[in-house]
Amino acid sequence: MRIAVPKEIREGEKRVALVPDIINKLTRLGYEVSIESGAGTHSQATDEDFKSAGASVVNGDVLKDADVVLSVSPLTPAQMSSLKKGALTISFLSPVTAVDSIEAAASAGVTAFSLELVPRISRAQSMDALTSQALCAGYRAVLVGAEMSPRFFPLLMTAAGTVTPAQVLVLGAGVAGLQAIATARRLGAVVSAYDVRPSSADEVKSMGATFIDLELEALEGAGGYAREMTPERAAKQRELLTPYIAKSHIVITTAAVPGRQAPQLMTQAMVDSMGPGTIIVDLAAETGGNVEGSKPGEVVVTKNGVRIWGGKDVPSQLPFHASSLYSRNVVNLLTLLTKPAAEGSALALNLDFEDEIINGSAVTHAGAKRNGGAK
Repeated sequence: MRIAVPKEIREGEKRVALVPDIINKLTRLGYEVSIESGAGTHSQATDEDFKSAGASVVNGDVLKDADVVLSVSPLTPAQMSSLKKGALTISFLSPVTAVDSIEAAASAGVTAFSLELVPRISRAQSMDALTSQALCAGYRAVLVGAEMSPRFFPLLMTAAGTVTPAQVLVLGAGVAGLQAIATARRLGAVVSAYDVRPSSADEVKSMGATFIDLELEALEGAGGYAREMTPERAAKQRELLTPYIAKSHIVITTAAVPGRQAPQLMTQAMVDSMGPGTIIVDLAAETGGNVEGSKPGEVVVTKNGVRIWGGKDVPSQLPFHASSLYSRNVVNLLTLLTKPAAEGSALALNLDFEDEIINGSAVTHAGAKRNGGAK
């Protein structure tokens, strides 16, 4: 059976779905691996690296007759339609934003797996690409804030006097938020954080940050995500957060729920409470934004001199490690989906829909849409 890895064609996407140093895990299972020429350029993986790892490099249509296709972004509807019946794909494939690709996969008889839908259970942690890529985004967010800020992050004692540390506020203490806290602390900033889930307080404090307790109703949701809040709860939260935002030099917002619009955490009035030269990094800008006025891929400057950086393709800005982590997630999921070759039996796919992970992450199979893809 042959695995195909195409070059990513979505603008701004610099990751590759498979890196050379993990290919041997697939060849040991019995797969042949084909990589489209140039697919790993941005992640520092050359065609020669892939060849040395045991893959073949294809100039032209790598998808033709492929049994399995691994990609980062969803295949386009045209690419899905070109696959042979019974082929399998693994990628990010949101039932909300990739509707046309899911429809094409179903029509072509392709079994498509969405990494957004991998259940958040212990057994699936090694396959959780949302988590691995959020880690990259949280790290990158702090580097962006530090680069844009006119201030030092750490406390400095100099002959000319003392330089006070930057005050960093992180809104949302999920994977991205916790990585942002850890990175800002390493750079020497004084960090505080808020999350609607009080259970995250211990993790925040363990990293040397201050957890802000607004003494509001907890919004613990399924899978570690927060529940949606009422308009009244949201208004009270914004009111209580404003004083903390006003005294911050850098605010990093990380609140996102897969498959839904990002919650707005900061209104224009809250942005205007910040001083000139302060920075906001909105990691959720691509899904509606946590910050009123943020735009993905742009820096918006307010009349008060606050700069709002809207995140776009943030993990792709660290393509080497983002690709490495993503590759491991994908290979671990494909391994679960594989029945290795054994004496007397050939390599085969193991589509056991009694398995919670397989059942939960498949959006098409045998010509039908399933899970979120059926909406």
